[in-house]
Amino acid sequence: MAVRKLKPVTPGQRHKIIGAFETITTGNTPEKSLLRPMKSTGGRNSAGKMTMRYIGGGHKRKYRVIDFIREKDGIPALVDSIQYDPNRTARIALLVYADGEKRYMLAPNGLQVGQTVLSGSEVAPEIGNALPLSKIPLGTIVHNIELHPGQGGIMARSAGTYAQLTSREGRYAIIKLPSGESRMVLVTCRATVGTVGNSDHGLERSGKAGRSRWLGRRPRVRGVVMNPVDHPMGGGEGRASGGHPRSRKGLLAKGFKTRSKKKASSRYIIERRKK
Repeated sequence: MAVRKLKPVTPGQRHKIIGAFETITTGNTPEKSLLRPMKSTGGRNSAGKMTMRYIGGGHKRKYRVIDFIREKDGIPALVDSIQYDPNRTARIALLVYADGEKRYMLAPNGLQVGQTVLSGSEVAPEIGNALPLSKIPLGTIVHNIELHPGQGGIMARSAGTYAQLTSREGRYAIIKLPSGESRMVLVTCRATVGTVGNSDHGLERSGKAGRSRWLGRRPRVRGVVMNPVDHPMGGGEGRASGGHPRSRKGLLAKGFKTRSKKKASSRYIIERRKK
């Protein structure tokens, strides 16, 4: 995967860096049976009250139903195409199973069109295959990891992310997550072998404000330019500085830990995430 830097023929292209779309298969359209409508809320609840600021506009999109569970054990699936998904940073792969069913999965790095992928406890730990952590060799790079058996993968799903299976102790496997956190996960939970594709997504730059508006992101107002009634950091003569950075509700920001100390799942965390 690579990125493209365009010639600065316009001000919006001077700093624009976008993905090269090399891995995306040309000449294919989304699978209609796996599309669902998406309604734009504009950050408002059912009563019409804005509950989330700086959301609105953007291009119309349809949701692609992704198979995060991968429970079709023993049935080989052929990679029909690798497609763009407007709802996530990763690419998705269209699988056609031997029984005729079609499903989408996250496309890992190195996945090729025409390749066969499998799921289940008896399959080989190859790129794209999904199997329990008890059957994956130690040191393997994985993604799309379940936190509870049968729940579906919820960890390491963003573009270019991966986790590493470091060890196993009884009923639990120890996973080193992208954040640097090491935690215990049941060995019966499944994971997909490989790294999530589109690893150069972090190098992309929008180049202009309009691209953020296309994604439905409205301009964000800084707290220091507000009035004191609107934000704890607002007000002051001139550009006031000093004081601890805080959120709109007064909570300390930039380093203040918000995780509950009584959270039950904390006992499964062996090493905290890097600062």
